[in-house]
Amino acid sequence: MSSIATLGGGCFWCLEAIFQRVRGVEKVVSGYMGGHVTNPTYNQVCSGKSGHAEVVQITFQPSELSYKELLNVFWQCHDPTTLNRQGYDSGTQYRSAIYYHDETQHTDALQSKEEAQKDFKDPIVTEITKASQFYPAEDYHQDYFNLNENKNPYCKMIRGKLSKLNMK
Repeated sequence: MSSIATLGGGCFWCLEAIFQRVRGVEKVVSGYMGGHVTNPTYNQVCSGKSGHAEVVQITFQPSELSYKELLNVFWQCHDPTTLNRQGYDSGTQYRSAIYYHDETQHTDALQSKEEAQKDFKDPIVTEITKASQFYPAEDYHQDYFNLNENKNPYCKMIRGKLSKLNMK
């Protein structure tokens, strides 16, 4: 039986490309969560006025990949110590966030954050919040890296993250 995880850690293109390459992940959908606007558009999210974060919703197989293992990848693939910023991307939509779907995920996320803190000099600012309505991003955001790897210079940064994690 599959499980769902929803994570925000900067641009969803980066997270999507990384988690698509993790053993035990069945599906990754880029989208929005955590805001107050119904059916937000990318432009609304980028304005910062909708309150949403760019997230990925991950369907994974717990018999192959535990939620805690998934979170270990999450801590490695972004900087959870920068508030509303990842690299050159800044704004509340780029915040580091874990949206939990049940109390077990909530407990695991809190424990994982505490354990991950030892790997960072600065305090982790990742919010841990109950999952709310997930809105898939527009079609052109889905599978972005795989479809645009050689077309968009931004994808060079994604390639760098992938090689750093040895997940090519």
